[in-house]
Amino acid sequence: MKATFLGTGTSQGVPVIACNCHVCTSTDVKDKRLRSSVLLETADKTIVIDTGPDFRYQMLRAKVQHLDAIVFTHEHKDHIAGLDDIRAFNYKQKKPIDVYANTRVQTALKREFYYIFEEPHYPGVPEINIHDIEKAPFNIGNTQFIPIEVMHYKLPVLGFRINDFTYITDAKTVSDSEKEKIKGSKILVINALQKSKHISHFTFNEAILFANEMGAEKTYFTHISHNLGLHAAISKELPSNIELAYDGLELSI
Repeated sequence: MKATFLGTGTSQGVPVIACNCHVCTSTDVKDKRLRSSVLLETADKTIVIDTGPDFRYQMLRAKVQHLDAIVFTHEHKDHIAGLDDIRAFNYKQKKPIDVYANTRVQTALKREFYYIFEEPHYPGVPEINIHDIEKAPFNIGNTQFIPIEVMHYKLPVLGFRINDFTYITDAKTVSDSEKEKIKGSKILVINALQKSKHISHFTFNEAILFANEMGAEKTYFTHISHNLGLHAAISKELPSNIELAYDGLELSI
């Protein structure tokens, strides 16, 4: 399996256009972070986890030519807002896209994209097949996804373990039972929003502690705000088994 980070940023702490902070004006491409999303290419399927507001550009930038499925972590706008832009894949592939979401996310999709679900269908609207997920493992093609429930303040959010790869965004706390699902992963991806205290996201130090507790061979931080700092500078503060992810990073798993 191949994983490509389509985006490693967040809407949290996004500055106004006039911001002149050192991250926003950096010329390092690794400091250019679109909203968090990852592309998974398995032996038989091409899958995206989350379609944020940058989804269309992310797919164009990564030159993605085919899409089989979308898996949603939760219903916040920075993770679902780009769903409308699957219509190009509908047109090209001549079939609906499979969408995997829990009941709460489905409610949000029906509210935000009501026209997708109306009957009769208006010509040209995105076409999807909804698949219910909760906490039980499910398969997309030949690949098993194990949902991992984490808490985003008081909101349950799903991360996913796919073979030896675990992908989690928007976590602040994780129960012991859900931690057991993560342990043994070779690669862990976890959010690290900023250094200062935050009510609903791991801070930089909290993410390091969590990574050490889980013991993955390699951990990558995602869902990074500009408040964390420059990629090059922050990377120097990390132990050798932890790295900042960046947009376009590819992993062979």
